[in-house]
Amino acid sequence: MKLAIVHDDLMRRGGAEQVARCFHYAFPEAPFFTLCYQPQDTYPDFKNCEVHTSWYQYLVKDEHQMKKLFFPLGILAMKQLDVTAYDVVLMSSTYCAKYVKMSPQALVINYCHQPFRLAWYPESYDDYNSATGLKKLSFKFMISNLRNIDYKSAQRTDFFIANTSETSLRIKEKYSFSKDIPVIYPPVVCHNFYVSDQIDDYYLVVTRLEYYKRVDLIIEVFNRLGYNLIIVGKGSKENDLKKAAKPNITFKSGLSKQELKDLYARCKAFVFPQLEDFGITALEANASGRPVVAFGQGGVLHTMIPYAGDVKKSTAIFFKEQELDSLIMAIKEMEQLYLNFDPKFIRNNAYRFDEHSFIKQIKDFVTEKYKTLKEKTRGDKEVADNMNYTNPLR
Repeated sequence: MKLAIVHDDLMRRGGAEQVARCFHYAFPEAPFFTLCYQPQDTYPDFKNCEVHTSWYQYLVKDEHQMKKLFFPLGILAMKQLDVTAYDVVLMSSTYCAKYVKMSPQALVINYCHQPFRLAWYPESYDDYNSATGLKKLSFKFMISNLRNIDYKSAQRTDFFIANTSETSLRIKEKYSFSKDIPVIYPPVVCHNFYVSDQIDDYYLVVTRLEYYKRVDLIIEVFNRLGYNLIIVGKGSKENDLKKAAKPNITFKSGLSKQELKDLYARCKAFVFPQLEDFGITALEANASGRPVVAFGQGGVLHTMIPYAGDVKKSTAIFFKEQELDSLIMAIKEMEQLYLNFDPKFIRNNAYRFDEHSFIKQIKDFVTEKYKTLKEKTRGDKEVADNMNYTNPLR
């Protein structure tokens, strides 16, 4: 089996990159193909991989530049990234991995974190919502083209894998995919985290600083409550968020692995206000034995055990609305209960999604589908040979 791994880009440390690095451990000999790669900005595991990038690599040096020029240059670059020499293409995709040039005979398996957000859910971006006039028309033109490209590219997929059942439904809806879509939950590297006996006086957020992550809501709440908050991450909204934050809110980025582990382990609780298909950071907090304050929609419904009277058998407190009063009530409740949660119970919850299980599931799925394809190909060849056979006695 000659297999290539394709990932959108290796320019950050996020949930999709966690999946991609586990693909490497499932198939350690397989090369990576990606739009851009900056080793210092993503997980160090990729330094052990054979990584091939598109020519777009030479135009952009960071995530901001990559996004700014993606339409149309990034699309063109990804379409020219050639994996036609491989008979299996395993993708980790949120947007452009499926644009690569593949052999028509290749088995294509796409682990889809979500349909391309900008193409199919542009309202989740502040720049789109606030645009008017000519800028709005330009956005609509771009999105129309992105949808067309994205839809056509998705049709090349033989098998989708979804990270949640909700994502599975979205894939079927947006890409008109009729086959069953299995769900394999994303991995959490539980051994990267530890439970501490020391709990310090702060709440924690770890996220990209983008509009749909709703860090603005957290800042508004903690500005009002005055509790200490540490926000770890970078993104296009960083400057605006820092300007809005009061002195009780601290921003950090570029942390070492140990520094991030310590922040997780010693926080009162982790705050997760966004709607996510899965939400690995909330489970990373659980792997550290810490409870989560989460917006009770999306992936957390599958991963968290909400407080309903028995704090010892809970991993999170949910709030119902993405608005100020709802989150304030949840934070105040957590302030009264955070010392009563059971760190061992919480950590065991995270182990349900540990990376070892994920790696095995992915390896088994790909191996099974490839074996089935080879058996079918062999059977088709035998039928063709029999049809072409000429009896010499006739």
